[in-house]
Amino acid sequence: MIDVQGLTKTYGDAQARAVADVSFQVPTGTILTLLGPSGCGKTTSLRCVAGLEKPTAGEISLFGETVYSASRNIFVRPGDRQVGMIFQSYAIWPHMTVFQNVAYPLTGRGLTRSEVRARAYQAIKMVSLEGLEDRPAPRLSGGQQQRVALARAIAGNPRILLLDEPLSNLDAKLREEMRGQIRSLQRKLGMTSLYVTHDQLEALSISDSIAIMSGGTLIEIGTPRDVYLRPRSLFAAQFVGLTNVLPAKWIGREGPGLARLESPLGPLLCRHEEAAGFSAGARVIALIRPESLLLSVTPHDSGINVWTGRVASTTFLGDYLDCRIACGESIMRARANPITPLEDGAEIHLHVPPERCSIIAGGA
Repeated sequence: MIDVQGLTKTYGDAQARAVADVSFQVPTGTILTLLGPSGCGKTTSLRCVAGLEKPTAGEISLFGETVYSASRNIFVRPGDRQVGMIFQSYAIWPHMTVFQNVAYPLTGRGLTRSEVRARAYQAIKMVSLEGLEDRPAPRLSGGQQQRVALARAIAGNPRILLLDEPLSNLDAKLREEMRGQIRSLQRKLGMTSLYVTHDQLEALSISDSIAIMSGGTLIEIGTPRDVYLRPRSLFAAQFVGLTNVLPAKWIGREGPGLARLESPLGPLLCRHEEAAGFSAGARVIALIRPESLLLSVTPHDSGINVWTGRVASTTFLGDYLDCRIACGESIMRARANPITPLEDGAEIHLHVPPERCSIIAGGA
């Protein structure tokens, strides 16, 4: 387990905080992704776990062993933390072969030559590079070079795998392929992993849990499904994917798990947590994902959350149409089947099932 409590890192002037009082845990055998825009503190947090940065305050424990504590003046060197790390740049040695790159970190660990060879070949096989052991590193593709970096990181059987934007230099198809390979290997080895990315799709597809960061602080943490379908903050809702944001007023409960709101579109029924402590008249925000809006040429039979609008524009994106629908003074984003015949200016009816609409606190 990775246990980070109250992590703070400042540079130069004590007011310049890269990370401010960040706390999270990564249960054994799982992968947690630190997700956020550039400069949010995610890489600094990972480097503090690795020991490449010395925090200003807080505590870091790896599998029950404290590797950093400001209050107890503990700082364990990076080489003694038993972590493997993969960087944004492949960081492989161009003058070495695939085998030499993977085997090099194993030297000087008291292993025999045959043990080093066996571990290196095992790691190479795990990342599907067998047959390329003698290939010079510069003659590999970008995806192959990143797999060499992955093999090198796992060859030493680290307790923890740290990955800092490892796929950002690859093209879209290779990123998808490598996401699957990293996730499959992590599950196979049961390796506790901390992953850093600014790519929302990458985080959703590879993670057991996601910690969303902004401005050096941790905004919220949850499973990929929770942070996408049930975000607890406006920042998370807007950063992870696309969402329609409707300022609204809380009217009251409408049966188990449902609430009635007044919105710019009119009355709106939404899912809500039973523990939500909103009172009548409270300002809230309704969140509706584009894929949750259903479009049709006739009004939905339920009569609930049904509005009429006009197609402002459509953009063909291959697997769906990105639609902008004008409803009164609101522009709603929706995703439609790519073969749907929608013309600009055409009248269209919208419907969102109440369970696909969520509520967070906020001002209208």
